[in-house]
Amino acid sequence: MEALERRASLDPNRLPRGRTYARGGAVGELDCSPGLVTAPVQGSRKAPYLARIRVRSFSEEEWAAVMDSLAGQIGHAAALLDGELVPEVAGDVRRVGLDLLPGPGELQPRCSCPDWADPCKHAAAVCYLVADELDRDPFLLFLLRGKTREELLAGIRQRRAAGTAGPVASPAEPGSGGEWEQDAGVPARESWRWEPPASPAVIPALPRHPGRPVLLLDEAPPGSGVDAAALASLGADAARRAWALASGVGEAGLELSLEEDAARWASAMVEGLPAPVGLDVLAARTGTGRRELFRRALAWSSGGRRGLEALLEDWEPSPAELAPGRRALGPGARARANRVSLGDRQLRLGRDGRWYPYRKVRGTWQPEGRPLEDPTQGT
Repeated sequence: MEALERRASLDPNRLPRGRTYARGGAVGELDCSPGLVTAPVQGSRKAPYLARIRVRSFSEEEWAAVMDSLAGQIGHAAALLDGELVPEVAGDVRRVGLDLLPGPGELQPRCSCPDWADPCKHAAAVCYLVADELDRDPFLLFLLRGKTREELLAGIRQRRAAGTAGPVASPAEPGSGGEWEQDAGVPARESWRWEPPASPAVIPALPRHPGRPVLLLDEAPPGSGVDAAALASLGADAARRAWALASGVGEAGLELSLEEDAARWASAMVEGLPAPVGLDVLAARTGTGRRELFRRALAWSSGGRRGLEALLEDWEPSPAELAPGRRALGPGARARANRVSLGDRQLRLGRDGRWYPYRKVRGTWQPEGRPLEDPTQGT
């Protein structure tokens, strides 16, 4: 957007109109190809105009330098090969004197409309949608510079396998004919002598969600017994725990019992997050039936440790403490221990003072939704 706004400095009034066109649905489907984006844009005439946005493509020599730089950073290359474009990749490209993001003069908007402005509002609208598309698929940056995702990743893999990937060496890929190299490691004396850098004066802002761990480029050596998928899921879980600790949101899971940690892992599986084993395997290893483990996963998703406690424990609150639950469910509600039930609905009073909603499904009470501070306002 900065490149667009600099180019449009002669007529900045076109930009707000371009935004209006973009947000108003006037732009048709984007067609992205190496160095070019085209899209139909509905203007004042019956037939839509055709807007084209050209971006300067890197030369083959420039691409060779870019892929050498990317392949030489094992962590960044691994993230690329795993389908993730980490922000540090832009720095890898800048180190060879180039920039993924187009700068002033590298965007060439054109349109079939009669407007003389450069860019016109139709081309500006397409640029705004390209910015949105980059949020969804950052690999589009490479396509705009001339390489498809497949071509980029093939070039990185080739350099990693050939050992020509810049300063960072890697072991040969299985089946490539090379031998696995032994990492010499770091002498303990040098490690202990190292002094950590000073703490930053300004603490960086916490990301909005946990990051994804970088995977190794190569498979583990044959016969090593290392499960790469399990390692990846454990790394992702560690990232989630670290984020929970830093943000104070959710359960970090550092002091959980086996029962609680199994519910936490099952909750991650139910939510579609990576896990080292499946739900059936986890149920068998913990001695918990699959259906019961699923219930515990729902309880953990709704309220963490307290939610699981409300599922598993009975306790005896006073009638006054149960009164809000009775009022919420209405006439005929019955109370037993910390549970108030009516038909297929139930409210469980947790020891934290919150009410946990349940619903009977195929004869079994299952957690249903987040806990309520006041059940009369939330059911």
